[in-house]
Amino acid sequence: MSGGIEVIAEGGTVTIRVPIRCRERWSRKVVISPVAIAGSSYRPVPGDGTHKTILKALGRAHRWKRMLESGEFSSITDLAASERINHSYVRRILRLTLLSPANVERILDGQLAKTVLLEDLLKTSPDDWSAQVF
Repeated sequence: MSGGIEVIAEGGTVTIRVPIRCRERWSRKVVISPVAIAGSSYRPVPGDGTHKTILKALGRAHRWKRMLESGEFSSITDLAASERINHSYVRRILRLTLLSPANVERILDGQLAKTVLLEDLLKTSPDDWSAQVF
């Protein structure tokens, strides 16, 4: 037994019991396992919601990129029509997929300066990651 995790093997069956905690984040319930609490891959979300808009936009950008790359939609215009939003907004938000990996990590870890706005991220040059300083 490690960290409250219990593994029981009987015959051909393996049962794993994991104690969990549920927390509410942004009106959604999140299950936090003991391993995540110990620091493996759990990423805290900024508690004050300062960059909630940026996190939402970053998630949308990567979801839309996957939808376009998978062929689910043949164009940004088709995707925008399906989402019932303006195609120019989709184009702007898709630019977030060009952020440097270091900046994406900082956003996800809640380490982005509170003064940085979504508009600041959208104005960055996707070609030069070293120029993307936030």
